[in-house]
Amino acid sequence: MKRIICLLVLIVNASISRAQVGLRHYPDSLFSTYYHQRVSHFKTFPQTKGDIVFIGNSITDGGEWSELFNDLKIKNRGISGDVSAGVLNRIDEVAQRKPAKVFLLIGVNDLARNITADSVVKNILLIASYLKQQTPSTQLFVQSILPVNDAFGKFSGHTNKGQQIKQVNEKLRQQANNYSYTFIDLHTSFSDENGKLQKDLTDDGLHMLGKGYLLWKHLLYPHVFGLQQQTSLLPQPQKL
Repeated sequence: MKRIICLLVLIVNASISRAQVGLRHYPDSLFSTYYHQRVSHFKTFPQTKGDIVFIGNSITDGGEWSELFNDLKIKNRGISGDVSAGVLNRIDEVAQRKPAKVFLLIGVNDLARNITADSVVKNILLIASYLKQQTPSTQLFVQSILPVNDAFGKFSGHTNKGQQIKQVNEKLRQQANNYSYTFIDLHTSFSDENGKLQKDLTDDGLHMLGKGYLLWKHLLYPHVFGLQQQTSLLPQPQKL
């Protein structure tokens, strides 16, 4: 009898756990025509396995990732204007492909819409939980939101959110172990002495110039190709 009760408790707990990572699909009207164009485009691609997927908003959308890394297994799932709810609404398309790695960067558009830092973090953690449930062998890399710079007088709704960006990034860093993802701090390397986006990396205070993408590539390269420092079991060769 005790065994039956324990089994029932496990089943209930498992059901609760599954419910916690269930996805809410939002009305189509919440998203732009470009969003729907991109999502429908992604769904037509072959279901290849073991890819490396970059997912996010316009900053990701603008990167020619497969050319930057010279690797056709790298796929771009960025959508200009996207928010964390938009990624939640389409993350199943990524999960179904069972990618080897996912690089996620999202949140600045949420903050520009005055969505709170806590809500942005909650959505990102839900994305992490869903991917862990649906494709446990996939490595998830959550990238910090990039800094912004208001000196250009553009995207004022975004470039005045520097403090909230730091709040989101710190909360994401703190939760990395709890949600089984690797946190990548891009913010520090992209910031100037005042904590703003370096002027030579952008021309509008939000989006990247080519130099910005080269720096981004440099920071991600070890993670993309699995070159993170590991304990060596053999001595380094003295001569090649």
